[in-house]
Amino acid sequence: MKYSRIIGTGAYYPEKVMTNADFEKMVETTDEWITTRTGIKTRHITAKDETTSDMAYKAALNAIDMAGIKASEIDGIIFATLSGDYTLPNTATMLQHKLGISGSFAFDLNVACSGFVYSLSVADAMIKVGQCKTILIACAERLSAMTDFTDRNTCVLFGDAAGCAIVRASDTPGVRSTNISADGTFGDLLTMHGVGTTYLANRDTMRLEDNFIKMNGREVFKQAVRMMEEAAVKAVADSGLQESDITFLVPHQANMRIIEATAKRFNLSMDKVLINLDRCGNTSSATIPTVLDDGIRSGKVKTGDNLVIVAFGGGATWGGSVVTL
Repeated sequence: MKYSRIIGTGAYYPEKVMTNADFEKMVETTDEWITTRTGIKTRHITAKDETTSDMAYKAALNAIDMAGIKASEIDGIIFATLSGDYTLPNTATMLQHKLGISGSFAFDLNVACSGFVYSLSVADAMIKVGQCKTILIACAERLSAMTDFTDRNTCVLFGDAAGCAIVRASDTPGVRSTNISADGTFGDLLTMHGVGTTYLANRDTMRLEDNFIKMNGREVFKQAVRMMEEAAVKAVADSGLQESDITFLVPHQANMRIIEATAKRFNLSMDKVLINLDRCGNTSSATIPTVLDDGIRSGKVKTGDNLVIVAFGGGATWGGSVVTL
């Protein structure tokens, strides 16, 4: 049986950094309030001329370099984003062009913060059936362009970043299990209607300001804790490993209390949890590949480690995976 393995990762963070002190000057909030409720201290923000595909390109080059492959070896690109450069063309083809390759498949996937887990599930399946050998998963978000900086409940949460992973066919286990789920009844908890067709069809009467990110934080917290725990438990059960075999938890970086609740379920101390939330905020689909790349490049995460990867996003969508590096 063919397996798939993550053989390289890469991340990119925009140069500009916004601190909690910056938000104290913009909305009615404090550093203490933000830190206590979210765990976030800083977040990166794109330059005005820096696009989602620009960030993904830089992260992809880092992933390709770590994997020790050439861009021409990539058979396809799965680009997870809710903040692509355009509706058409898709951002995956723009990244493909910037990498100087063609002929491979390239498509966008939008499941918000669950983007990496969904993309890994798709890549794993495509490799196992022999459709391709090497896939680039790109996750990049320019959430600052979608944020209402007068809404103190959401503006302090989000940042911009890109994270990529090279997934390749292997004779030894890498991706041991994946599970992905969705429930549209929770769709109104986290929304960003943006300039979709509903807006465009009614643009004479609709205000752009009403279409930025909106969130019911209390309900999102409640559902995220439940769904991430369920997905993580299922991932381990399906992997053939025991919970005691898990080396690190790699959770979506949305809120420190959600992360702590998930770690507690697996009796993992916080030093066994990969975290960049405090430095980067919530970067949606990019949180998992960026924090994974941070862990690998710092030497904390090593070859042979068993990881539980878990995410929850708007939709609602959620999923989990167990991966051996």
